[in-house]
Amino acid sequence: MATLDILNQSGEKVGEIDLSDAVFGAPVKEHLLHEVVVAQRAARRRGTACTKTRSQVKGSTRKIYRQKGTGRARHGSIRAPIFVGGGVVHGPKPRSYEKKVSKKVRRSALRSALSLRSGEKKLLVLDSLGLGEIKTKRVVKILEALGAERTLIVDGRENIELIKSVRNLPRAKYLAPEGLNVYDILRYETLVVTAPVAKQIEERLLP
Repeated sequence: MATLDILNQSGEKVGEIDLSDAVFGAPVKEHLLHEVVVAQRAARRRGTACTKTRSQVKGSTRKIYRQKGTGRARHGSIRAPIFVGGGVVHGPKPRSYEKKVSKKVRRSALRSALSLRSGEKKLLVLDSLGLGEIKTKRVVKILEALGAERTLIVDGRENIELIKSVRNLPRAKYLAPEGLNVYDILRYETLVVTAPVAKQIEERLLP
């Protein structure tokens, strides 16, 4: 079992929590982290780039000039790619960049990411993230007390005050536990979770 300190919003230790090594102390498999991050970033690509071929651009279908006797090259259409305003050869068409990654690999990569942050002492467990009001300055003070700069904050969806207080911070991001992912864990230097959420993540990711 991995034993982590539970901190309050002032950064003071108020207890300890035991978490499974299978989730927060697992071997860090960098190749899985790379595979999942590449897949996540690829899935965000829209893939809507589109060019028109010679059959799709506007223009006359009439042959430009007669085939022989002009001394010029043979051409049959003003819409040919060689002309300005003509079609595009081998241009991009709408496509999906999605890469398939198995559920087993995604879960293993998430365990590796959590174990990485835990091993770096960048996984901070708080007793509570209740604010009582929507106050961005309050969140800034909490993060300063924790010594956290670029921070990923994970708490339940019912904490509306936290969600609305974090969304204006350029160096912090809120995620619900079910939305926790490898890319965001690696993107932010520090991961801040509440004790109940840490247990929830543990139950979800136990092999």
